[in-house]
Amino acid sequence: MARVFVYGTLKKGQPNYKHMINSAKGLAKFQGRGRTAEKYPLVIAGKYNIPYMLNIPGTGHHVAGEIYSVDDQMLQFLDEFEGCPDMYQRTLMRIEVVEWEGKGGVGEARAAAEGVMECFVYSTTTYPPEWVRLPYHDSYDSSGKHGLSYVLRESR
Repeated sequence: MARVFVYGTLKKGQPNYKHMINSAKGLAKFQGRGRTAEKYPLVIAGKYNIPYMLNIPGTGHHVAGEIYSVDDQMLQFLDEFEGCPDMYQRTLMRIEVVEWEGKGGVGEARAAAEGVMECFVYSTTTYPPEWVRLPYHDSYDSSGKHGLSYVLRESR
């Protein structure tokens, strides 16, 4: 099992969460909530108003999200869903645990108790330069006060 941190449309209550609970795509177990240990710019960009975490450590906010344990099948699905490695790149990042529900092994419990763990995160180093000047968010909600409606894939 791998740990994945999601901060956008794959979180509970968001438009693509249905994929996280679709066992035909693999197994994803919610472990808890967290935020990036370093600051990153989270922007909503493009004509479909997609949330992107730009891989510019030290800029922006500590981005809030959810931590999941996923099996190899789900990780492969997420790579395809996120357009990895072209649109997003999957990299290990340090995530601060805010709330832990996980029932993993001793190593998981120790990492959660210490407050920081490494998780795969889908961020991007490939983006138009003007995205750096977009507003930065500390968390994403598709119906947030930003007023930018996310466009589902099936509607594009």
